[in-house]
Amino acid sequence: MNRETKLWPADETAVAEAARTLREGGIVAFPTETVYGLGADARNPQAVRQVFEAKGRPSDNPLIVHIADREQLDELVLPFGGIPARLMEAFWPGPLTIVLPVRPGAAAPQVTAGLDTVAVRMPAHPVALRLIAAAGCPVAAPSANRSGRPSPTLAAHVMEDLAGRIDGVVDGGPAEVGLESTVVMVEDKRIRVLRPGGVTREALAEAAGCEVIAEGDARESREDAAPRSPGMKYAHYAPRGEMTLVIGDGEAVRAYIGREAAAARAAGCRTGVLTFEEHAGFYDADAVVVCGSLARPEQAAQRLYAALREFDARGIGRIWAEGCPPEGIGLALMNRLAKAAGGRIVRV
Repeated sequence: MNRETKLWPADETAVAEAARTLREGGIVAFPTETVYGLGADARNPQAVRQVFEAKGRPSDNPLIVHIADREQLDELVLPFGGIPARLMEAFWPGPLTIVLPVRPGAAAPQVTAGLDTVAVRMPAHPVALRLIAAAGCPVAAPSANRSGRPSPTLAAHVMEDLAGRIDGVVDGGPAEVGLESTVVMVEDKRIRVLRPGGVTREALAEAAGCEVIAEGDARESREDAAPRSPGMKYAHYAPRGEMTLVIGDGEAVRAYIGREAAAARAAGCRTGVLTFEEHAGFYDADAVVVCGSLARPEQAAQRLYAALREFDARGIGRIWAEGCPPEGIGLALMNRLAKAAGGRIVRV
C-alpha cells in the first residue's frame, strides 16, 4: 500500500471531508474515548476489506460497529430484549459494546465474521459522534494500529503504524479511557463479559440488575472457536520486545524483576520495567516506565499503550511488567497486560 494519508484537525471542515471519504468507500482513523478507531462504512464490503488489509488483521476477527444515534440500530439489528436496552440507557454514549442479533444483509460479511450477531457501540467522543453522523452510515472500526501492536491513544500512534496505508486521521487529542470498550452479550438473562474494558463488571450488574459472568467464568472459550468479539482469540497490544507479566506479593515481584533484569543486562540485552509510580524507585533498568499509580488504576489504563510504545522507541529487548489487583478497571488492565505479554506470565 502506498497512499497519501492526511492528518486532519478536528474542525468542521476536516470532519466533513473525513465523512465524505467514508461515504465514498475510504478508510479513516478517528478518536474515541477509548482508543483511536480505523473506520469504514460497515455496509460496504470493499471498504471493510481495506480495514483488514491495512491492519493485517485476521479475517475471522469481527469488528465493532459504531453508531451516533440509537435510531441507527433499527436498520442494523433485530429486536432485542430489556437487558441490552437497560445497558444502553446506562452507558451509551460510552465505552460499552453490546453483541446483538444482526439484521440479515445489514452489514458487510467481514464485519460479523460470518456470525449471526454484530457488536455495536455508541462512542462518547464528540468528534467521533460528529463524524459518524456526517457520514450517514454505521462505521465499522477496530483500533487504528497494525494488528498485534499496542492500540493507539494519540493520532501520532496511528501515523506511526498506518501512514501510507489509510486515507486519513482525524486528530482529536489523547484518548480519555485508554483501553478498548467492554464487550458484552446477553444469554439466558445473564450478562456475559467477552472483553473487560472501561465499564466494569460491578457497574454492569448494578445497571442491569442481573448476574454478570466473565468469559473465563463460563469455561467456554476455545482457541479454534470463532470469536464473538475482538480481543478474544489473537495476541494483541504487544511491544516489539519480549514482555513478561509478573504477578504476586509486591516484594517478591520486585525481587524477581530485579534479578531477571540484572541477568539480562549482564548478557548485553537492553531491559525495561513497566511499573507503577509507587515502585519506580526500586528498579534499575535501561528504561523504567511508569504507567500510573496503583491508587488510580484508571490513570494506568489511560497510559498503558503509550508506555508500551515507549519501550519500542527506546529499543528495549526484554520487558517485565508488574501486575495489579484485578478489580474494577484493574481487570481490564490485567487482561491487556497478559495479552501484551503473549501469555508469558510468572507468579511469584
